[in-house]
Amino acid sequence: MRDGFLVGLIGSGIGPSLSPALHEREANELGLPYRYLRWDLEELGERPDAIGELLARARERGYRGLNITHPCKRSVLEHLDEISPDAAALGAVNTVVFEAGRTTGHNTDHSGFARSFRRGLPGVPLDRVVLLGAGGAGAAVAHALLGLGVGALRVFDAEAERADALVAALRERFGDRAEAGRDLPAELAGADGLVHATPTGMAAHPGLPVPTRSLNPRMWVTDVVYRPLRTELVVTARERGCRVLDGGGMAVFQAAGSFELFTGVEPDVERMLGHFAELEREDAHVGG
Repeated sequence: MRDGFLVGLIGSGIGPSLSPALHEREANELGLPYRYLRWDLEELGERPDAIGELLARARERGYRGLNITHPCKRSVLEHLDEISPDAAALGAVNTVVFEAGRTTGHNTDHSGFARSFRRGLPGVPLDRVVLLGAGGAGAAVAHALLGLGVGALRVFDAEAERADALVAALRERFGDRAEAGRDLPAELAGADGLVHATPTGMAAHPGLPVPTRSLNPRMWVTDVVYRPLRTELVVTARERGCRVLDGGGMAVFQAAGSFELFTGVEPDVERMLGHFAELEREDAHVGG
């Protein structure tokens, strides 16, 4: 895109993503020529292992960068020239920037969650926290939580091996504050907070990831799912009297981080939060 910014999103089933509108609205406010396109693997008929070829295709077409989502956040690593320290530690990339003939991978999920958490749940106790999910999003959240000062993090995943692998990576960076959880009810009973980072609660995966009785009013609860914004976990936790942080803030802050990497211009995050709220309301109205 001559004299402007052409960026995109690569992933599977990304039709409902709010990222294109969120990026383009902020660019318009800043007076930046900016176009954000979806590269849906399913629509393109491409397999996830074609990510290297897709990167090359985007660079040839003049893209400034790409956001990367499921299922390519890990597989993209081997196709990059450079990787930021955070992305390397997490083993996952959600933002690729093309510059001076080189590809650099970053992870703004990590910083996005941290910024959203500090803004949305200031002053909450962080002695013991339970994390559900050890995939790409779970890894970003886990590193952010320990960076925020969580004293003891218990990681649970349906695949025990994945939880063990994440804990091993966390211990290399943060010491022995992370452990793989084995008894979820017992850990929840003594936890200050619960962080949910699995697909449960998404439109295609409805439901509650823990029993209602496990949501004690003295706990805080945060969900990284934002489509829908009011997941069953968010709604139920609020009804139970918990302090709650939905996934909207992380979605906006990671988008803001990517936007700045693509353009070199710092976006107005409060304005982006407002745009996100408008987009979410419009989407809910259309869906209803």
